[in-house]
Amino acid sequence: MPELPEVEALTGFLSEHVVGRTVARVYPVAVSVLKTYDPPVSALDGSTFTAVGRHGKFLDLSADDGLHFVVHLARAGWLQWKENLPSAPPRPGKGPLALRLHLAEPQGTGFDLTEAGTQKRLAVYLVRDPAEVPGIARLGPDPLAVGFTLDAFAGLLGGERRQIKGVLRDQSVIAGIGNAYSDEILHAAKMSPFKLAASLTEEETAQLYEAVGSTLREAVERSRGLAAGKLKAEKKSGLRVHGRTGQPCPVCGDTIREVSFSDSSLQYCPTCQTGGKPLADRRLSRLLK
Repeated sequence: MPELPEVEALTGFLSEHVVGRTVARVYPVAVSVLKTYDPPVSALDGSTFTAVGRHGKFLDLSADDGLHFVVHLARAGWLQWKENLPSAPPRPGKGPLALRLHLAEPQGTGFDLTEAGTQKRLAVYLVRDPAEVPGIARLGPDPLAVGFTLDAFAGLLGGERRQIKGVLRDQSVIAGIGNAYSDEILHAAKMSPFKLAASLTEEETAQLYEAVGSTLREAVERSRGLAAGKLKAEKKSGLRVHGRTGQPCPVCGDTIREVSFSDSSLQYCPTCQTGGKPLADRRLSRLLK
């Protein structure tokens, strides 16, 4: 899933490639992709993009007529920049193409929104105000914003009886962090993903706050200036624990472990994060019974 660093990089890429350019035509291909119908997506035809921004994991392409073309790539979505789009309208089918946007000039330029897999969650909204998008309206503060201070972070965690991994992923608490970077942040902070947020000491809170900022900023810097097509590979290469089950921890050399859930998994280093003790994997335990 694209998270804050990748969406931030896409924001920079699109700022260079679409701002000041006019939309020729938007073709929704997948039935499920459009989440709004007033104004219709055809209202974007002839509009000129004036800015590209980010709200958590949402991309926001602003147009000169006050419209906002907002995209959430979900778990398996991506934006593919094209220099030679076919002139014929795309045909609906079972492929990954969800939406195609043609720019007026140069002819053939634009981008495709694609989504792999059978769970179609990629979402596109055409709105007059980004706050009309439910997912944006409920977002918590952005961890890269100037106002995201240690005191603000501590206030968000106070009274949270949930495990810290879940709190970091909750978009209504902090915007933009998903499964991968929450693993990376907790590894950098040397903290168990199962630790209760409300139980953190002042020192642990400060350590986690530092890990949030440093992990996300380093990922943004690695992605800055890259073409859209190279961002996925850059994300994967920069991860220390997430998606690396069975590999040695780059810090201590211990074997990276995994805890599986019904629709996701987390990775961690026992030595760095849990005092050398493997965490209980209830799903694996059930399989072994």
